[in-house]
Amino acid sequence: MTRTELKVDAVVIGGGFGGCYALHRLREMGLTTKLFEAGSAFGGVWHWNSYPGARVDSEMPSYQFNIPAVYKDWHWSERFPGGEELKRYFEHVDRVLELSKDTYFNTIVSECRFDSASGLWVVHTSTNIRVTCKYLIAATGSSYKKYFPQYPGLNQYKGQLIHSAAYPEKLDVTGKKVGIVGNGASGLQIVQELAKEDCDLTVFIRNPCFAIPMKQRNISPEESEMTKGYYDAIFDRIYKSVTGFPHNTRAQAATTASPEERKALFDELWERGGYSFLVSNYYDFLLSEEANSIFYDYWVQKVRARMTDEKKKDLVAPVKQTYWVGTKRPSLEQDYYEMIDRENVVLHDLKQAPIVEFDEAGVVTADGHRDLDIVIFATGYDAVTGSLLDLGIEDRNQVPLSEKWKDGTATHLGLMVPDAPNLFLVYGPQAPTSLANGPPFIEMEIDWICRAITKMQDEGLVSIEPTVKATEAWKEEVRMVSENTLYPKTNSWYMGTNIPGKRREPLVYLGGIPRWWKKCNEALENWEGFATQSQ
Repeated sequence: MTRTELKVDAVVIGGGFGGCYALHRLREMGLTTKLFEAGSAFGGVWHWNSYPGARVDSEMPSYQFNIPAVYKDWHWSERFPGGEELKRYFEHVDRVLELSKDTYFNTIVSECRFDSASGLWVVHTSTNIRVTCKYLIAATGSSYKKYFPQYPGLNQYKGQLIHSAAYPEKLDVTGKKVGIVGNGASGLQIVQELAKEDCDLTVFIRNPCFAIPMKQRNISPEESEMTKGYYDAIFDRIYKSVTGFPHNTRAQAATTASPEERKALFDELWERGGYSFLVSNYYDFLLSEEANSIFYDYWVQKVRARMTDEKKKDLVAPVKQTYWVGTKRPSLEQDYYEMIDRENVVLHDLKQAPIVEFDEAGVVTADGHRDLDIVIFATGYDAVTGSLLDLGIEDRNQVPLSEKWKDGTATHLGLMVPDAPNLFLVYGPQAPTSLANGPPFIEMEIDWICRAITKMQDEGLVSIEPTVKATEAWKEEVRMVSENTLYPKTNSWYMGTNIPGKRREPLVYLGGIPRWWKKCNEALENWEGFATQSQ
């Protein structure tokens, strides 16, 4: 294969929300930019996930680009759009912004090495492209590197094995025995749909998910168009909010309200649907065990009232709380609890009888064997850091990123890494990332990157990179803020514990967007925490 040689100002890795916006903004600045995307289309997680029921948990109009040229002729048809509509949205974004002309699809980046002699990054791809660039933007996202549990005997299994992020276009489950391993957002959404099919469904559950009503509804083109008259106000609210959502918030602790006041508020927010029940509720449920238990007690009563099977109730909504609400990713559901209550759905408690191994016919658990024609792993990702570590990044000292982070992830503001000049991270570790509404938060990160590059150009700088001191201080900030919450008391992918052998540490900054953004802006005033190099 003939090697293609390119020299550009900037390279963007990843074609989801982060990559699309970065390519758009960098080109607006007049920088020659190329984007490399492993898939065959834009969309990131929405390109890869085509399983039944795939749907975003952020409601419209907050989950989209704040680009008038893009939203002018686009109308969302649902409060919470499904995967197919999100795919069409990215096709629309591509047409409006003309992104494809500077994009290489089906291209995996295998190596990113900083060359100190030239002061440039040298990037190699699986398609034999070698490109040099001054600015490298890693927009690989939090959810790309699929996690497959390595059960003994998995290679012997003769049935169909599927990961939720590689779901086949057509899967006929009629008359089949189907097993689903994983109980997060994708597992819940798949179960909601497959339970309605003519199949025997076994759901393997280690920890019950915390799911609240989505309250899905259709949006007419007329309503969509009318809402655009409020977009400026909605997005202004989003950028200033703690979580990147425009919801009302409540500066009151749950423990200061009477039981009657709490129930009235809980009932109101429950009926409103979506994340209102968490975002617009008493502020202290992630800070106080007492407050968290109050939330759980309300939730468990609401869920158990929707089910008839007592054993299933005890597994998915146990009266005694098993972990703190919100410290694992909460999900939105439409009819999940009714669906798992159906006779064709079996719930298997992995804590009582874990999976021991696979054989040709199915799964062997501690209490017996279960024949399965299809097994679906809804087991998520090596989240936040996994895809970054697969890029083959080497700093100015030829030290791989995997080696730099072996004793813990280290960034400054979740945006840059020491000894890696002009390498910028988007939706990566130690930023609000997965606990923020994705698209608007990503816009803030990339706008900061563009402002930093503009400031460099204005001041005649060839590179910037964070100091080790600033990076260590930020790492301590991330740890300290986390320790003041309930998150460290639960094993979750927020803490890196969903992957065997992965270091347990807070991967997401829990101080909220305004606190993080203030520090980002302060850093740009006089390059505080950064080392700069002049021409």
